[in-house]
Amino acid sequence: MKTDQSLETYFKQTYSGQDVIVTGGASFIGSNLVDRLLESGARVTVLDDFSSGRVENLPSDRVGLRIERIDLRNREQTFNAIQKSDCLFHLAAVHGGRGFIETFKKEMLVNLAIDNNVFSAASKNGVACVVHASSACAYPIGLQESESTLNLLEEKQASMESIETSFPDGVYGWTKLLGEYQLENFSGTELKGRSARIFTAYGEKENESHAAIALIAKALLNANPFPIWGSGQQTRNFTYVQDTVTGLLLLGSDERPVPFDVFNIGTSSHVRVIDFVEEIFRAINWKPEKYDLQLDKPVGVASRASNNNKMMDVFGWEPMVGIEIGIARTISWYQGSGLLPNSLEELEERLMAR
Repeated sequence: MKTDQSLETYFKQTYSGQDVIVTGGASFIGSNLVDRLLESGARVTVLDDFSSGRVENLPSDRVGLRIERIDLRNREQTFNAIQKSDCLFHLAAVHGGRGFIETFKKEMLVNLAIDNNVFSAASKNGVACVVHASSACAYPIGLQESESTLNLLEEKQASMESIETSFPDGVYGWTKLLGEYQLENFSGTELKGRSARIFTAYGEKENESHAAIALIAKALLNANPFPIWGSGQQTRNFTYVQDTVTGLLLLGSDERPVPFDVFNIGTSSHVRVIDFVEEIFRAINWKPEKYDLQLDKPVGVASRASNNNKMMDVFGWEPMVGIEIGIARTISWYQGSGLLPNSLEELEERLMAR
């Protein structure tokens, strides 16, 4: 099992002096990835339209960082911006939390065009490697219908060849699955492709449209009764963002002569939403008098966690940060960020605007 210290040394050896492009680099995961790439000595170009990412997420005046505001839906702009580079991390997408992806379905279909523009430009203009941010939503929902201990394995993925196994989690899951399919067909001798099936990430620089920060905000604002979407018994594998970034960096360093591959990046732990919430309460030393279980809200699948055998076999690594440490770090960042709303009413207004 690789240690944090050995990984950072390895990433410096791998990325130092490399030209790297990060689409969606001002986003939650993207900006954390940019930080780690710069720390490893890479020259990083961020391509972002700042529709959801924040320029404040990026290190100001950092040596080796270039930022270009661009709409990746525009094919000509994309081809001009994506030039020869050692690696491209593609995180740009129309996305959001469960409420967003179940409400704004047609808006997410633009992800198909964004992916095609990015992969086409990378293939034509000499990018050596593309790491695509896919999602666990690409897995068939039939594997996630009960609150069980099943961990999702790459070989059980939805298939473009068999209708019986090709029902991912909603429109967002379809766009991610088709993104994988596109990258696979662009990959070959000149372009290496890797798709990362990212599981429920949380951590610093996340915004309230995602569950973890929304729950932390409500706890810090002492919401009582405390609202939880669904029964709270649904499980997720809450993965701390630095583990997510480590997985992405490993995929970008993969030197195996395999044109295309798919990896899970997520913890193998099934954590009930109610247990995640109670860990937040422990961290801030506060607890509500009662819960408001909102059974009419969208909650997604019943169970989701990652099988990490493939990641361990190829890279000797799997996510290591548990929710106790991850939640404590996230709360500490959020409290010092100046982003906490002044009231629950302001929080609701912010959520409605997203």
